[in-house]
Amino acid sequence: MSSQLVELSERPRFLVDRVNASGRGQLDVIYGENMKRQSTALRIRILCCAAVLVVMLPGHALAYIGPGAGFALAGSFLAVFGAIFSAILMIVSWPVRRLLRILLRRKPPEKPRFKRVVVLGLDGLDHGLTEKLLSEGKLPHLASLREQGDFKSLASTLPPISPVAWSSFQTGVNPGKHNIFDFLTPDTRTYAPKLSSVEIRSLRKSFGFGPLKFNYSKPDVRMLRKSKPFWSFLSDYGIFNCIIRVPITFPPEKLRGVQLSAMCVPDLRGTQGTFSHYTTAKPDDVERTGGEVVYVQRSGNTVTSHLLGPPAPDDPAHGSLKLRFTVTIKSDSKAVIKISGESHVLKLGEYTDWITVKFRIGFGATAQGVCRFLLLATEPEFSLYVTPINIDPVKPAMAIGYPKVYPIYLSKRQGPYATLGLAEDTWGLSEQVLEDEHFLQQCIDIDLEREKMFFDSLEKVPEGLCVCVFDGTDRMQHMFWRYHDKDHPARPDNVPPELENAIEDLYVRMDEMVGRTMQRCNSKDTLLIVLSDHGFNTFRRCVDLNRWLEDNGYLVVDESRRGEQYLAGVDWSKTRAFALGLTGVFINLKDKFEQGIVESGDEADALCAEIAEKLRSLIDPDTGDAAILRAYQAARAYRGPYKTNAPDVIVGYASGYRVSWDTAVGKTGKQTFSNNHKAWSGDHCVDPSVVPGVLFCNRKLETERPRLLEIGPTILKMFGVPVPDHMDGQPFDVSETWTPPTDVGKTRETEAPAEKESVTV
Repeated sequence: MSSQLVELSERPRFLVDRVNASGRGQLDVIYGENMKRQSTALRIRILCCAAVLVVMLPGHALAYIGPGAGFALAGSFLAVFGAIFSAILMIVSWPVRRLLRILLRRKPPEKPRFKRVVVLGLDGLDHGLTEKLLSEGKLPHLASLREQGDFKSLASTLPPISPVAWSSFQTGVNPGKHNIFDFLTPDTRTYAPKLSSVEIRSLRKSFGFGPLKFNYSKPDVRMLRKSKPFWSFLSDYGIFNCIIRVPITFPPEKLRGVQLSAMCVPDLRGTQGTFSHYTTAKPDDVERTGGEVVYVQRSGNTVTSHLLGPPAPDDPAHGSLKLRFTVTIKSDSKAVIKISGESHVLKLGEYTDWITVKFRIGFGATAQGVCRFLLLATEPEFSLYVTPINIDPVKPAMAIGYPKVYPIYLSKRQGPYATLGLAEDTWGLSEQVLEDEHFLQQCIDIDLEREKMFFDSLEKVPEGLCVCVFDGTDRMQHMFWRYHDKDHPARPDNVPPELENAIEDLYVRMDEMVGRTMQRCNSKDTLLIVLSDHGFNTFRRCVDLNRWLEDNGYLVVDESRRGEQYLAGVDWSKTRAFALGLTGVFINLKDKFEQGIVESGDEADALCAEIAEKLRSLIDPDTGDAAILRAYQAARAYRGPYKTNAPDVIVGYASGYRVSWDTAVGKTGKQTFSNNHKAWSGDHCVDPSVVPGVLFCNRKLETERPRLLEIGPTILKMFGVPVPDHMDGQPFDVSETWTPPTDVGKTRETEAPAEKESVTV
């Protein structure tokens, strides 16, 4: 998978001290005029400091990581002088710019219905399971929210997967207008998979002159999601927005307010998350996905190795930067790791806190990240797990939020936190490096970090929009559905009660958080929406689409290269259709792909219709069940200028089925159907009708069948902002009646807990 841009900068020490010293006042730097309780004079002083921070934070030593780009270090007196001059100019001109902003600001043409709208996203919360637990009385706070307002199923997107669904949520349009159809999309030249939401290009640049002229590559990161989010339209009318960890918001976009990006934010190495496993056990021939195994030698009670960081600054071909560490084993259950000049205690089976790691770039600059260590064993073999190295929010190596100071503010308020787009390490569990309890604790810890951000926004944003998405609900259901489904092939014979009820316990924890959210939104001026982008389903059987295409004469594979990834063994001169990613089938079009053989127009349309019709009648010979509920032709299912970028046939799998693991990465196996024995046992890559999401609201909803892409237009309407004509979602109305929530019992403390919850399995 292509690496992501990382911009590494060495911050001046006095700026770090200033952020540390600002204390409570730093809250006002972020939330600006929304902190009405502060005096005008104090706010002006703080805003001036913020201007200096925003301008100066990029620093004078920059380095970039990208595909073949390596690092570039640049700095000069003129750059520093220009930054200082710009900061002074911004401070001096602030009163004039502020006055012009007030005079020229557009006002909503209609009176806002609410002062504040709060959207709490619980990724993957399933409507059927939620309804069941509500009927059993296990979700009292959601039940109270339903009684106060409403509860309905929420129609997802086609396909109902997170990048597609959340893109439609924020833009109010179908995928044909926002251009996101899957996590991955094939490169039209090489057919290799690439990220669908972010594009990286290398730009050759130079600085200096004569013999002191240096050349370097600067990657250009561009978001491929099209259409404006609805909060950008709110920003146009001066409405403040706080957008926390909504998927497909990377790279961050300018808005009136603050934003912390989520899905597709890379780790410090430029990947979408690479864990490391250090062990003295003998190597095996098992191929690892999503991580690396480092075989180490033990000398007495000492193990020495290194972390791998970003590519070398002079030339990425020279390999990655390395950071040496030493582990000294003290007992069977305790060790000490020394890294980056500091020592930290390792306890068997317990995660460390986030530890700062620094990779030296040169000229006094470092690439700084954070990671957590987990001591898995000391005897008879040594075993140490390290999370992917996240971009350090204390000193962000690249733009992971807007404004750039916002991630820093959060880190100063609550300490280091996960910044990786897919923060929960599902691969660590799938590859059997982590145990179930380790993954469960990781998910809970990340949720607690998110809670602090979310409740901070509710406190500091009394007017405007607050949106926060929690991913743990999605990740945990993916990994623990085998315990919820008693007939799943990956379910072990003896399941501890704590794991058998892991998903139910998850829903109960989310219900409790909803209760604390309701306490903070107990006002007739606040509209509270709790929703999920899709539901969930069991994943028992894999369907190898490429094998099916091969058996039906649409795809030809070189038998000697059958096991290769990324469609490397496909004979493109004879292949008319292929599958890649999670969503469907691509026609090998002449005017789209480098080695395409199918003519666009009638030939392609007929082929597309033929494949869709055959897929609808696909029967699993082992079960006798239909594997595919519906097969959609993209040309008919989508509307908009980008629909030609979609797979030509979108597969809507029946309950229990999903695309195979081989198909997702472009392999072709030897059989169409197989059991899914992985820990990743639940999924939602099925027909949208199988996995509707949930929609709760503290007002009665004037609609019977709400859709996810209608939420954005509805919020625009609630703020009195016109809904753009290009949006597909039609706003629905909500009742004017305000009913205070019923007392459903005491929730936890009003503040997010300072200490982490522990899990024992």
